Amino acid sequence: MPLVKAGFVVLDCAEPEKLAVFYTQLLEGEQTDASANLVEIRGADGTRMAFRRDMNATPPSWPRPENSLQAHLDFVVDDLDEAERRIVGLGGRPLEAKEAPGPYEERGYADPAGHSFTLRRVAATAPKQG
Repeated sequence: MPLVKAGFVVLDCAEPEKLAVFYTQLLEGEQTDASANLVEIRGADGTRMAFRRDMNATPPSWPRPENSLQAHLDFVVDDLDEAERRIVGLGGRPLEAKEAPGPYEERGYADPAGHSFTLRRVAATAPKQG
């Protein structure tokens, strides 16, 4: 029997209910638990996340250096353009604009509470340098 039964990525935010809706829809998942200060979800692929109420939470400023990256999420997708349309439609926003035309291997975004995440077309094979 494993010692740890489940792991979650937990994001602090002022409104966990709203952020849970964003990620539930993005990950095509379901809410699995909720209390006054915490909402848990499970994505269709099994990704487990939770959102904890913190009225003093400050959104990361990444890619700017002040109050920069506090946590970072990566999601693998088949179609970056389709995923971007969905993210923007759910209230997220692009963080990195590329100049060259066409699809890219990864793109950076912020969720409605300001947490950064990356969409990758294929799973990363090595740690990002820099």
